[in-house]
Amino acid sequence: MASVQPEPLLVVVLGPTASGKTALSLALAERFGGEIVNCDSVAMYREFDIGTAKPTSSERARAPHHLLDCVAPTSHITAGAYARQSRQVLEEIKARGHSPILVGGTGLYLRALLEGLFPGPQRSEELRERLRERSDSRGSSYLHRILRRLDRAAAEKIHANDTPKLVRAIEVCVASRQKMTELWQQRGRDPLRGFRILRLGLDPDRQALYDRINRRAQQMFEAGLVEETQRLLEKYGDAAGPLSSLGYQQAVQVLRGELTREQALQAAQQAHRNYAKRQMTWFRREPEVHWLRGFGDDAQIQHEAVAKTETSLAAGFRG
Repeated sequence: MASVQPEPLLVVVLGPTASGKTALSLALAERFGGEIVNCDSVAMYREFDIGTAKPTSSERARAPHHLLDCVAPTSHITAGAYARQSRQVLEEIKARGHSPILVGGTGLYLRALLEGLFPGPQRSEELRERLRERSDSRGSSYLHRILRRLDRAAAEKIHANDTPKLVRAIEVCVASRQKMTELWQQRGRDPLRGFRILRLGLDPDRQALYDRINRRAQQMFEAGLVEETQRLLEKYGDAAGPLSSLGYQQAVQVLRGELTREQALQAAQQAHRNYAKRQMTWFRREPEVHWLRGFGDDAQIQHEAVAKTETSLAAGFRG
């Protein structure tokens, strides 16, 4: 009787910004003949280099990388579009007989890839802008109250300060004339198939992480973040969406004379620390994460990750 080949293992390296995801993904790729798939939304954009902490050219030479520098600065990529592109890349890696390693910190993109997004109504930029203006003038709790009236069950699952999710949920309710939770039940999701999934989460000491975040932000400013931002502004103006992302946003404020460099650095450090908190809140809701209590460039953490991956690979063959 012919043996049945197990489904290939997809290793997901997740964790907050500056936790060493790149270092761990490279260690795993070199150990298991892997190819790395980016799951960081801003790193997908071309010409945004200093403020994104993309893998360096020498790091990229150590293993094949995918979905980096693949979106034009003035384009926009949704979580759904990311899910379609990344699933195609995963299938190509599988066809080559290599091990895919997904790495990044954009939780919504990760969820879209692994669990799928339900096919809700199209985005309405006019409605979104109106809702964002209301949120700015009256506070995000105002949007939460609107959603509670439209769909109480959805409102209970979304934090009152999470403006992007509140805007999308209200948009879905208004455009479809249905509750978002009812649409979920009717249409469901389209989860990733054809892979077993091992989630490896980096959870370093919080203060040590904040220290790294502060140093990284300082290094970005010293490496020319403001100058890179100026070039992008001159070339694309406000049409370059990633200029509103962390680091770039503060650099723009320097160029507009709203902040000094020192103030911008402190603001960027604080914004990145806050982002790390939100990332950990999101990732703790991910199912079946094997948490590693340290940084991805730590030899012991890499040893633990390799051992866990070997165990998961062996379990597939036993199964």
